[in-house]
Amino acid sequence: MTEPVPPALKRFIWDIQSMVELADDPREILMIGADLMGRLVATDDWLPAVFATAGNVPFRQYQLYADGMERFTVVATVLSGGADLPLCQEPFWEISGVLRGAVHRQRFALPDSAAPAPRAPLKTLPAGNVETFSPKGGDGLKIANASEAEVAIAIQVYGGEIGGLARRAITAEGGASTFTSLYANPPEAPAYDILTIQTQIVD
Repeated sequence: MTEPVPPALKRFIWDIQSMVELADDPREILMIGADLMGRLVATDDWLPAVFATAGNVPFRQYQLYADGMERFTVVATVLSGGADLPLCQEPFWEISGVLRGAVHRQRFALPDSAAPAPRAPLKTLPAGNVETFSPKGGDGLKIANASEAEVAIAIQVYGGEIGGLARRAITAEGGASTFTSLYANPPEAPAYDILTIQTQIVD
């Protein structure tokens, strides 16, 4: 890695790892994790520039931390102006915080042979806000940049390894396809791992 792990991210990863190890159920993980995420996205000065660009494509997803046991993963999702992610069935719990810009999020039911149906109202989360998702009944999430002009960045923790996983995706008309999250990390900027965060944390 060309840059050391940012202290704020290092603290967040250690705390998330401890929480996953000690929490009794997913509800506890989401409640505690939302508080930890809120602290992380309260400032916008720690994300390395290599993980903060969408380039000339609608979106890029970067893996910030790879847990060796695949209990969770930390991802930075960078959305160009007006861009969105495919509406996918979500297999894991998720904690999402908006680091830059603003993000639209909405939960949908994804029936097998019909158009997706909203399960909850559309929410617009500005920078510093956090939302959690618990997978129930095969529901999915629609995530989009709330701005047509500015880049938005969300930091997400998934309760498993999302990279390379083919997920069921649904179009607005109900057509079915698949979507696979492919990390955009360049060779010189792989995800941080347990070895790169083992240096001392100073509060």
